[in-house]
Amino acid sequence: VQLVESGGGLVQAGGSLRLSCAASGFTFADHAIGWFRQAPGKEREGVAWIGNSNSRAYYGDSVKGRFTISSDNAKNTVYLQMNSLKPEDTAVYYCAAGLYLAGLWSSVPTREDEYDYWGQGTQVTVSS
Repeated sequence: VQLVESGGGLVQAGGSLRLSCAASGFTFADHAIGWFRQAPGKEREGVAWIGNSNSRAYYGDSVKGRFTISSDNAKNTVYLQMNSLKPEDTAVYYCAAGLYLAGLWSSVPTREDEYDYWGQGTQVTVSS
């Protein structure tokens, strides 16, 4: 199993970045992908989640209206489009995969402990 994040970098406040999470080694459609982030000295927090089979998406309160998560099943890749970035969005962003059987479960998992596979993270820095 492998999850590889890319697309992080340095951007000015108000700018945009698109993160990618390329997945391999598991059945993509039977999983959800979540984006989590961790800023220095802070606990890791959930940002956005998507069910790969039905594209059902959820967002954390701090990013609603600014971030968009999407899934490309043909490429086994999930994207996180981040607009109107703020300095407080600065963090290491991780993608993770957790089992999600859309036909059986009513909602996409959002807790960290529901995600079994994690990427190595990509740094996002937003300057003021």
